[in-house]
Amino acid sequence: MPQAKVISEVFGDVVPLGEQNATVRHDADHRFVKIHVIPVSPTEARFRVAAEAAYRVFEIVFASVGLIVALPLMLATAIVIRLDSPGPVLFFHIRPARSVRVRGRDLEGRTDLIPPPGGYDRDALYYAPSYFKLIKFRTMYRDAQARFPECYYSAYARENFRSTFAHTQNDPRVTRVGRVLRKLSVDELPNLWSVVVGDMRLVGPRPEATEVLQYYTPEEMIKFTIKPGITGLAQVSGRKLLNWGDTLALDLEYVRTRSVALDMKIILLTIKRVMTMHGAL
Repeated sequence: MPQAKVISEVFGDVVPLGEQNATVRHDADHRFVKIHVIPVSPTEARFRVAAEAAYRVFEIVFASVGLIVALPLMLATAIVIRLDSPGPVLFFHIRPARSVRVRGRDLEGRTDLIPPPGGYDRDALYYAPSYFKLIKFRTMYRDAQARFPECYYSAYARENFRSTFAHTQNDPRVTRVGRVLRKLSVDELPNLWSVVVGDMRLVGPRPEATEVLQYYTPEEMIKFTIKPGITGLAQVSGRKLLNWGDTLALDLEYVRTRSVALDMKIILLTIKRVMTMHGAL
């Protein structure tokens, strides 16, 4: 990625965690994580091209202006991170992107996917997972996994997944500066670049770690039929205070009811939540 090289020259080394469209693997035992594939509905509404194009222009302008305005803050943040703990300023991580439409005949033989009951129709379209590199400011110690292995993903009990919280208070992996950045949501500012290049939207389900996709039912994979966002319905409804089940329910509600009006409401509420630090850990 050329942009990664440019960023690296300004902020320092980055953490390489794989390439785009990399195969998802289980962190604990390196077996493939199997993910459900869902069919594309023949009655699925098509996007209104003109409205979608106009909204895309708005997102690019909004994110570009945001990056320019926030540049002094981001430069200061980079310096503080460097002074606080050794390691790169930026953190790159593979996250689920919007699923891609693929013919059944091109999915046959994929061992990382779970086909629909009855298998694939060779000529039908299916939503298959895809991935992108999420960029954030580093908020954890560079050697956090070696220092705190007990804090890392091993495996959820499937029946307990939805009652589990993705974030915990007083996480020992988070640096002193990282705690402040998370409280103020400054660590997410580089996400604006992902909006500019088209990997993310301003509003949409937040892209979580790829490991949790194995716990999604086929019906819940509908969440990935739209692009992930910097903020979303779950973020303005409780953010990190929500468990996986609450977050997933709100993400699915957003997919079913999304509109420009709802997006504008979520953006305004996000500004309010960030200013009050509601739900930040």
